[in-house]
Amino acid sequence: MDKLTHYLNTHPIDELHPSEIANLLKDLNETEFEEAIHAIPKELIADVALELPDRYFGEIVENFTPEEIAESLSEMESDDQTDFIKELEELDDSKAKEVFDQLDKEDQKDILQLKQYDEDEAGAYMQVEVYAAKLDQKVEDVIKVFAELKRNDELENINYLFVTDEEGHLRYGVGLDDLILFDFQKTLRENIQQNPEKYKPIIGHDHDDIKDIVQKFQEYDLNSMPIVDEYGKLLGRITSDDIYDVISEHATDQMYHLAGVDDEAEEDDDLLKAGKSRAIWLGINLLTAIAASLVIGLFESTLQSYVALAVLMPIVASMGGNAGTQSLTVVVRQLALGEIAKHDAMRTIKKEVLLSLGNGLLFAVVIGVIAWIWFSKPLLGVVIALSMVINLLSAGFFGAVVPLVLKKLNVDPAIGSTVILTTVTDIVGFFSFLGLATLILL
Repeated sequence: MDKLTHYLNTHPIDELHPSEIANLLKDLNETEFEEAIHAIPKELIADVALELPDRYFGEIVENFTPEEIAESLSEMESDDQTDFIKELEELDDSKAKEVFDQLDKEDQKDILQLKQYDEDEAGAYMQVEVYAAKLDQKVEDVIKVFAELKRNDELENINYLFVTDEEGHLRYGVGLDDLILFDFQKTLRENIQQNPEKYKPIIGHDHDDIKDIVQKFQEYDLNSMPIVDEYGKLLGRITSDDIYDVISEHATDQMYHLAGVDDEAEEDDDLLKAGKSRAIWLGINLLTAIAASLVIGLFESTLQSYVALAVLMPIVASMGGNAGTQSLTVVVRQLALGEIAKHDAMRTIKKEVLLSLGNGLLFAVVIGVIAWIWFSKPLLGVVIALSMVINLLSAGFFGAVVPLVLKKLNVDPAIGSTVILTTVTDIVGFFSFLGLATLILL
């Protein structure tokens, strides 16, 4: 509580950063947190609520009136306003309506416009607050308007000037470093005509998949991107800070999906919801484990004859599972980053198979010698060595193929990949090891 009070007392209101306040609040216990909420500057209520983890959101909004929340919300950019209203609707639809009704008509219009987009569309992430100059405006007039907007805090992260025709169609994009080199007494059209190709903007469409927008930001090292409709009319822009959030969210989703848990359920304090989500995947894992056990059951007589097989069997399955997870993780991440092109699948599969084969041969020799010395049976060493090569080879192959196939089917490669891979490596590992043991040792 003292740290938060000190921070608030030693920083002017225009220097207070919501993320810093949020970090200080997270360090407080429950009692201190409830007391400290009321110290949040009214202008920053909504910003701080969005910066905190979802579990704190309800406690924040419950301690302020709809009028106070709306006043704070009016200070935010349209994309953040929309995110806040959506989250509040999930928590308390009636309070969300009260807050929405307190906003001015322009903010309401912006929020309704952005809410029409699906969460994976570029339009859902854009800010509609954007200054666009006309082709026939003088440069000195444009700079005066820019300066006035910045002075009044009506625009943030200004680094790019959008230039449209009279109908609002986006024609060019000029960086501020280029703008200051223009002849101030000439129009934008006259300046741009000296090298029009240089000012052709990299654009996104409002219904584009946000993943494609992220890829463009990374490829062209963009700070912001204009978003247009199907007719080329400028609707808004997406800035790099929004893209960082998208990348972070997508990386988190992948981690959760690879572990077989639901990201939304895990962020919720509802234990029943999180437990149900986990139970579904654990149930699927149980079925795959039963399938692997049925394979073991086929070789019951072999296991009874050679007890050593039961000791060595988990080694084969474990090595296969780990090798497969390595391939799976690499391919899933490369797909997410757009590093694997449509025609590039065979190269990826070949690489993972060769790596797994190389490791398979290496560890086959190691475990073969260990088994030979351990149980004084040379043929047992041969059996586990051959099985190791087979299982690691299949692990590398399926670790690469499974996410590629899921991607081809337009399914998130992270969802279900681990379960499928574990099933394959367990079954192949047990079947190859016990099958070879039956052929060679009996």
